[in-house]
Amino acid sequence: MARGKLRIYLGAAPGVGKTWAMLSEGHRRVERGTDLVVGFVEDHGRPRTEVMLHGLEAVPRRELTYRDATFTEMDVDAVLARRPAVALVDELAHTNVPGSRNAKRWQDVEELLRAGIDVVSAVNIQHLESLGDVVESITGVRQRETVPDEVVRRADQIELVDMSPQALRRRMAHGNIYAPDKVNAALSNYFRPGNLTALRELALLWTADRVDEYLQQYRSEHRIRSTWQARERIVVGLTGGPEGRTLIRRASRMAAKGSGSEVLAVYIARSDGLTSASPKELAVQRTLVEDLGGTFHHVIGEDVPSALLEFARGVNATQIVLGSSRRKTWQYVFGPGVGATVARESGPDLDVHIVTHSEVAKGRGLPLARGARLGRSRILAGWLTGVGGPALLTLLLTALHDSPGLANDVLLFLFLTVLAALLGGLLPALASAAVGSMLLNFYFTPPKHTLTVQDPKNLVAIVIFFAVAVAVASVVDLAARRTHQAARLRAESEILSYLAGSVLRGETSLEALLERVRETFGMESVALLERESDTAPWTCAGSAAATPAAPTADGEPATTREGPAASREGPATSSEGPAASPEGAPAASAAAPGARVPLRPEDADVDMPVGDHLALALNGRVLPAEDRRVLAAFAAQAAVVLDRQRLMGEAEQARELAEGNRIRTALLAAVSHDLRTPLAGIKAAVTSLRSDDVAWSDEDEAELLAGIEDGADRLDHLVGNLLDMSRLQTGTVTPLIREIDLDEVVPMALGGVPEGSVTLDVPEELPMVAVDPGLLERSVANIVENAVKYSPPGQPVLVAASALGTRVEVRVADRGPGVPDSAKDRIFEPFQRYGDVPRGAGVGLGLAVARGFAEAMGGTLTAEDTPGGGMTMVLTLSTAAGRPPAAPDLPAQVTS
Repeated sequence: MARGKLRIYLGAAPGVGKTWAMLSEGHRRVERGTDLVVGFVEDHGRPRTEVMLHGLEAVPRRELTYRDATFTEMDVDAVLARRPAVALVDELAHTNVPGSRNAKRWQDVEELLRAGIDVVSAVNIQHLESLGDVVESITGVRQRETVPDEVVRRADQIELVDMSPQALRRRMAHGNIYAPDKVNAALSNYFRPGNLTALRELALLWTADRVDEYLQQYRSEHRIRSTWQARERIVVGLTGGPEGRTLIRRASRMAAKGSGSEVLAVYIARSDGLTSASPKELAVQRTLVEDLGGTFHHVIGEDVPSALLEFARGVNATQIVLGSSRRKTWQYVFGPGVGATVARESGPDLDVHIVTHSEVAKGRGLPLARGARLGRSRILAGWLTGVGGPALLTLLLTALHDSPGLANDVLLFLFLTVLAALLGGLLPALASAAVGSMLLNFYFTPPKHTLTVQDPKNLVAIVIFFAVAVAVASVVDLAARRTHQAARLRAESEILSYLAGSVLRGETSLEALLERVRETFGMESVALLERESDTAPWTCAGSAAATPAAPTADGEPATTREGPAASREGPATSSEGPAASPEGAPAASAAAPGARVPLRPEDADVDMPVGDHLALALNGRVLPAEDRRVLAAFAAQAAVVLDRQRLMGEAEQARELAEGNRIRTALLAAVSHDLRTPLAGIKAAVTSLRSDDVAWSDEDEAELLAGIEDGADRLDHLVGNLLDMSRLQTGTVTPLIREIDLDEVVPMALGGVPEGSVTLDVPEELPMVAVDPGLLERSVANIVENAVKYSPPGQPVLVAASALGTRVEVRVADRGPGVPDSAKDRIFEPFQRYGDVPRGAGVGLGLAVARGFAEAMGGTLTAEDTPGGGMTMVLTLSTAAGRPPAAPDLPAQVTS
């Protein structure tokens, strides 16, 4: 029996319309004559969903009793007995009531599929098992009902049901998803705009990955090698040369012209390790392509054009970007080049772009062969093996009564030659071949104990032995050199990659960078020297020095040289690469006792100029020439870090000056107008009361006194906010955190607003919060007063509190004009009043003080739109330590 097909409607959150889409599909199939039944669909009390069930045959549900309560579940046996062509089964991740046929509903669906019944189902993205931790970090809610990703991935069809967060919140506010008494709790918890946006992105990305899997599977099954231009994928071919940066930027501009385009930079290396690529340049290009949003790939291939085309077709690329050849004219006699070959063999499905650059026809250059520095001990061991080994072997063989034969003697001497090459390099191996040839001739070739050879065959054997020994020694020595060079280049590339990445991300200070230089090259001290002009004296911009170890027995301090390059072999001898010292290790900013910090470049053992007025000076030992390349990169980065630190300091000073000027200007405006207005009213009222020319009635006197009191209250409020803002700006606010219930503080904050202007909803079962009661009361009071000020008459402000994981939120929602997203951050700045607010309505400090107090207590204050119009202030506080997190309301736990 053929297995049934599974179709899944995938949604980002409850209420996006998955069940509606599933039922609409059911009606379409019934109209086409398909035998379809409803296995299980839950309408959740939504009238429109209930209407969609009309006209569809529903299999009666099975009733189960659990803990004295009756539940209904899908009757799998009844559906199997009915044997429809298609069954609609909602809530794929649902957990069945104990006593059911299966523990999970997706297991019920598997039975239907095995019976040959097609199933149409629905599930939300947050119920996928692999995304449980991600969803919990976003929403604060752990999903108890999950479905394995593989179950959803095996579906024959997956259709995404999408809806914008704003539209979904409007549906919620209109009562189309939950009952009215649960709307506010849902909007405050699970259905916040940030949660819905993140869940929507998860759903889109997961579906896009599944679509790519479908496409790759189809292309593989049908053996399709041509590129399908579903979306632009641009492959950049890199050679490790300086033109790579131009190619990456060009490809990035091409990708920016189309939405969803990707850039993939690929470097093709030969398997023999012979390459003219610069590890430093490749590290820079890797960082550049990643900064521009692309990816970097390292591929091994014998034939570069073929490997590049294979990679491009494997990732379903649509375009290839290559640079014009750097080869000189005469070098084209060896072949047409990579660019021409790729363009010829790409076919009609791949566009090849040849980009010109400044390195065209300048020659590629070849890597210089550098000898492997094996160290004295290995070289000595090689010479002992190459010269002493054959002598000892000769003594051993001549002491034997039965000779193993000339052929075996030759193999034994050849083994010593190979061993000498492995230990000491080429020269000991050649010496071993020469000594071995003479000993074979003198002791083992008739006539013995003479240098003459009687049998020509023996002469040929000795000659062949010497030739093979020299050839094997050369190959072994070349392999050792290449291995050493590869290890060194790898260490250099790791150091440069770490250096570029950390500095570009702004994670390294100048002192830490200089300490890294000292450790990498095993120096005693490092200093970055600077001078203002060619005639000015050198000054030290920063330094790092080794800390002397404890004195030795002879009284001399034993200074330890740390880092990957403490030996003469330089940075390539590190096995740990750039991570040899822990990140964030304290770097010395001054010389340690006994350390010799250079004060001039000419006094240093090694100096590396950086421009005209900067130099990196090192003391400790003289570096070999090949180490200066890495040192030059460090020096350039040190100059960049120094400039960055100074620019950041200047920018911070400028920001502080600008902020101070703005606050002073706003304060003068507030004092000159907002504070003078109530003073003028008080002055006028007092002058009127003291006037002898007018006989005031009791009502008039009461009105004038009330005006004086109102003006004094306004002055007190304005001055209080000014003082609070001053305390926040000077950092003198010290909260006294203690555990307290919200219902003890929030009602006290409503004393300054008119009666009936606020609706309070603070449940008593909320967990206690860790706050400063005074600061919290002041924050809530300012937020509520601001909301009441902008709320229209007859529309009370809602103050509601709810628990979400380890947080408690206080939401103050009004029905006023609201604030656009572009201005939501500005309303929290001092002396800011949004919109056409009349003078005398305050100096614009209320929300700034409220946010400052909230952050001082470890909380946050943000603004978001109120569904249906208005603005909601969200004050987030931490629950008291040791208190179990409160269980969220039902809307945060729904399945569909």
